[in-house]
Amino acid sequence: MRRIGLGLVFPILALLLLVGCQDSGVWVGGDEPGAPRELEGWYYNRAIHLSWELHPRWDEEPFRVYGRRSTDRDFFLVAEVTSCSAGLCSYTDLNISPGRTYEYYVAAVSPRSGIETASAYSVEVQVPQPTPPPVPGALDAVALDGAIYLQWNQAARGADDFAFYRIYIEGGDGAVILLGETDSEGFLDLLVENGSTYGYFVTAVDAQGHESDGSALAEATPRPDFHGELLWAFEDRPDHSGFRFQEDENTDPIRSGTAPDRHFRLEVDAQGWWLVPASGVQVHSTPIEASALKCGPAADAGCTDVRTAPSAGYSSQEMALAPGFAYVLRVPAAGGMWRYGVVRVTHVGFAQEGALVLFDWALQLQPGNPALTPPLPPL
Repeated sequence: MRRIGLGLVFPILALLLLVGCQDSGVWVGGDEPGAPRELEGWYYNRAIHLSWELHPRWDEEPFRVYGRRSTDRDFFLVAEVTSCSAGLCSYTDLNISPGRTYEYYVAAVSPRSGIETASAYSVEVQVPQPTPPPVPGALDAVALDGAIYLQWNQAARGADDFAFYRIYIEGGDGAVILLGETDSEGFLDLLVENGSTYGYFVTAVDAQGHESDGSALAEATPRPDFHGELLWAFEDRPDHSGFRFQEDENTDPIRSGTAPDRHFRLEVDAQGWWLVPASGVQVHSTPIEASALKCGPAADAGCTDVRTAPSAGYSSQEMALAPGFAYVLRVPAAGGMWRYGVVRVTHVGFAQEGALVLFDWALQLQPGNPALTPPLPPL
């Protein structure tokens, strides 16, 4: 038998491989990329999203995405994807029309030979009409101490496929920032500072990602409020009978009844307990019946509070105090303006050291801003 020299073996093998490729149409020369795996497609928010897994033999090859409408005969090249991570690749097709069905497959491409290896199957995705839920209504912002509570009505739940809400805040430079998402008609923003005004709007999103227009803008200015403050009557404990509204809990609001920086002090006589304004401070002449300092989250259905300071009707006259009533004061601020505060009395009575009053209070830090607690919207 005649032996074939090694110099002839490799040319013959190369020829056989080339013939095999031309006859069968399948590349068997080791340059065929691994086919994409687990191809998936779905619709969300006016786009079709595709994802697939990498073949174990993937070697940084790019992918070509092919697609067609249900009315088309042939597939056409949609995009080339060159970046993948964590064993997955993805592509988002924004060039779609509502009411149509689209079909896709993906092929891995050899950068050396240009040979493509397609996914084992294609996927079909139906594009619906992009009808968003109704716009949320009656948005209101309730100012709290270091927080703002947002509440709105249930109008958007009228959509069968309603999913959740998005809450946006307007930045100081006019930019709109997504603050968060929730599936309830309420949201508590804890990332605010007392004395600054914030504006919000809310949108509704359905199960397919369609987002409604924004609600009307609601603004609020958080301000300090405190509970369970105790004052003794000037006649019994003069050192603990004066009060000054404070901007934070790190400063003691209790003053001597003669302190020049007090805003008021407590006095008592045979006729009752009296709020006595300091020089330059005024109190509104009509006490306001209130069941709470503020009607915020989880408040009772019949909750009442002082929502806005009255614009007129103030005097420097002393005011009789009674439990269950709120008293609005205004104190001097820079530039000849006023800052508004509210005191809600919870108890009046006596203890071993004399007459006392227990109360809750809040202060609006912005001069000229009468908002103490904005009204809650109807549900």
